[in-house]
Amino acid sequence: MANILEDTKYQYNFLGKSGLRVSNICLGAMTFGGRPGQLDEAASHEVIKRFVELGGNFIDTANVYSRGGSEQVIGTWLSSQERDRFVIATKVRGAMEPDNPNGVGVSRKHISKSIDDSLKRLQTDYVDLYQLHSWDGAVPLEETLLTLNDLVRCGKVRYLGVSNYSGWQLQKLTDLSQKLGLNPFISLQQQYNLVSRFSELEPFQVCKVNGIGVLPFSPLKGGFLAGKMKKGQVPEEGRLKRMLEHEQKPAGQGQPGRGQMPTRYSTLTSEEKNWQILEVLEKIATAKGKSVAQVALRWLLQKPVVSSVIIGATKVSQVDDNMGASAGWELSREEMSELDEVSAPSLPYPYDRILRMDSSRVNPWNPAGYKVTS
Repeated sequence: MANILEDTKYQYNFLGKSGLRVSNICLGAMTFGGRPGQLDEAASHEVIKRFVELGGNFIDTANVYSRGGSEQVIGTWLSSQERDRFVIATKVRGAMEPDNPNGVGVSRKHISKSIDDSLKRLQTDYVDLYQLHSWDGAVPLEETLLTLNDLVRCGKVRYLGVSNYSGWQLQKLTDLSQKLGLNPFISLQQQYNLVSRFSELEPFQVCKVNGIGVLPFSPLKGGFLAGKMKKGQVPEEGRLKRMLEHEQKPAGQGQPGRGQMPTRYSTLTSEEKNWQILEVLEKIATAKGKSVAQVALRWLLQKPVVSSVIIGATKVSQVDDNMGASAGWELSREEMSELDEVSAPSLPYPYDRILRMDSSRVNPWNPAGYKVTS
């Protein structure tokens, strides 16, 4: 195993304003669990092994991935490792027991049971990062926050994070945590890539002001930004193929899989702007001698608000390629600007007015200054 503390070919960042250091690329485990289209335990362990050999120390999963199967796969691997060398993240919110009215959400009852179940599957005494998988409007926020704070105090959880939050939800959670003197939330896991930049408008502004690190998932938009898609081409494998197959089903047949991207395949491939993004990626990749996927990942890694980028892999070769974005080279300021411009989201009111009015009022000492490119 590579020495992840001394390996100079890999970069480690602090997760938000916390003292926790994580590899700037995180291995997402949604592909683990052995269900159709996923890796079995042996193949999953090979992917993890390669990730660690290349210097990775950060692995992200969730209790709902394969209904606990992903956590179990990580647990069997983790049981033979030096636990303290790795940062393990999981999540709570989704339904684990469809026939149990208390088997979903972020109530004290469900969180308390879910963390114990996750620890058992992960074969560990604690989780480094415990994340709320999404907002739960049915539960008082105080109940959720006090429960999570208790988990930190008793040692079952080290740090707290959230995922899939809007700007107002994240600010409300942050304000109430501060008001009650509770442990802060240090990370926001959010879909973020050159095609999906809407979170820059609100959630990432909250992150900048409060020292919350962003953990982008779906950095390659299901493979679209990996450089393998061409106009008029039908995907033969992977997530894009599953998106297309779901869209082609008659109305009412089948549901999107857990964690499936909300973007429709037809929308993704019919927008000319998305193909223009790919053209710029390909041009820069050729000039740099890098893969298209590496350039797309590097664009994220150089965003100041980002602490670590979550990759998904079904092959060791994908790990090798993605990890090649982590360190040793950078995109120039001009290349970053070109990618920013070609992928710039349309700004609806009031964001267009806010940005226009604030653009001439730049104060580097004030983190609340509005900047869409995060």
